[in-house]
Amino acid sequence: MTQNKNQTQSHTVWQKISQHRWILPLLSILLFLGLWQLLYMLLKLPTFILPGPAMVWAKFLEVLKNGLWWRNLSYTLLELSLGLLTGTVAASLLGYLLSKTAMLENLLSPFLVGSQSVPVVAIAPLIIIWFGPGLFSKVLICAMTVFFPVLVNVLIGMREVSQDLRELMLSLKASRWQMLTKLEFPAALPVLLGGLRIGATLSVIGAIVGELVASDRGLGYLINLGRGQFDTALVFVAVFSLIFLAAILYGIVLFLERRALKWQTWREF
Repeated sequence: MTQNKNQTQSHTVWQKISQHRWILPLLSILLFLGLWQLLYMLLKLPTFILPGPAMVWAKFLEVLKNGLWWRNLSYTLLELSLGLLTGTVAASLLGYLLSKTAMLENLLSPFLVGSQSVPVVAIAPLIIIWFGPGLFSKVLICAMTVFFPVLVNVLIGMREVSQDLRELMLSLKASRWQMLTKLEFPAALPVLLGGLRIGATLSVIGAIVGELVASDRGLGYLINLGRGQFDTALVFVAVFSLIFLAAILYGIVLFLERRALKWQTWREF
């Protein structure tokens, strides 16, 4: 009886925790900070190798106060927003065309697959050389990073549309536009938003790669600045800011997914 009672109480506690989804992420963050502080105290490494959490927080307050953090964060946010938008729109349009034309897909598939076999970090210097170190090259690198995952999900989503429903729409003499807006797009939306979730996180990688190669602004510039000055705390601030941006973008996509897929049984991630 006592064991069953303890199990019931434990189940009730976990049920309450699951109702407040922010508790588990908060606990994991606190655990991470505790382990970091413990490692810092035990190893006693120089601060240019491993600064403590308090030092990183102090550095964050410093760059926040002098405007350095927000100025570079906003520039990176602009890059990845434009890159994510450009890459998603281009991938969606091309993916739709490829799903409708098998010959075009066979023609372009070697180039699409080949483009993904080369890491973006390898071709980023070429893009900087060709288009300069300005905003355009960073947006292009970011869009290239996002493009392929979104394209694959668009293709999968379009192909998973029921053939019976297609034939039903054709029997009702639906136009191509009606077929897209009334059937194909809503049916493929779950897969498309899944691709957008991947693209949102990859856009941060694309933006930072371009900035690390050549930039005088952005979080990548802060990383290079901190590395050059052996200011590891500043590097940590920039890295955590990137994680913050990725989490925000991912959360926005999840919010859009909730709103757009109300007709489905929503599962919390």
